Amino acid sequence: MFTRLLVAIAAMVVVVAASNILVLYPLQAQLGSVNLADLLTWGAFTFPFAFLITDLTNRFDGPRNARLVVLVGFLVGLGVSFYLSYHPLPWNAGGAPATTQRIALASASAFLVGQLLDIAVFSRLRASRSWFLPPLAGSLFGSIIDTTIFFAFAFAPALAGIDALFGLADGSLGFPAPWLGIGPEVPLWTSLATGDFLVKFLAALLLLAPYRALMGRLMPLPPLASA
Repeated sequence: MFTRLLVAIAAMVVVVAASNILVLYPLQAQLGSVNLADLLTWGAFTFPFAFLITDLTNRFDGPRNARLVVLVGFLVGLGVSFYLSYHPLPWNAGGAPATTQRIALASASAFLVGQLLDIAVFSRLRASRSWFLPPLAGSLFGSIIDTTIFFAFAFAPALAGIDALFGLADGSLGFPAPWLGIGPEVPLWTSLATGDFLVKFLAALLLLAPYRALMGRLMPLPPLASA
């Protein structure tokens, strides 16, 4: 079990660190008349794997160990994010965006709250006869709160003072853009948040396949032992 927890923690740190970087990069592509840069960032495709890691840990080793994975992943991910905020990666030298302290704080806060909510929902539903209900419901509720906290904290103009505290220029994304690339103009951060959640919703459905494939590999803990 110890080895499994170490692997889960390492995987969580990789997912969080990668998502912190990739959320700065809009998806530069066109889908018909829709500019996907107004809708998605690459981080939307990596972060849902955090819920898969948490749910598998919860199933195999119980909610207490799942919270351990989340907490350690949170602390290490926060450290990595702050390191990257002061030491931009080589490929950022040409003017690409760098992780900022505001984004690091937003990501850490959203990650911690969203993952803990996922664990709570999963644990409440773990006795369900439908194998897919605990991971699906946990991921969806966790994604809603994670997306809301991250994009509001990181990019809403109302919280621009966080950048000022670190002596940085305002990194808010409050300028107008078509909602989901096709709707009325809204602040860009709200369009990105909506697109991010829609991708997470789709990912929650798709990641049921690897969850199902892995859930039978190890004997899960009985309900009483996992509390």
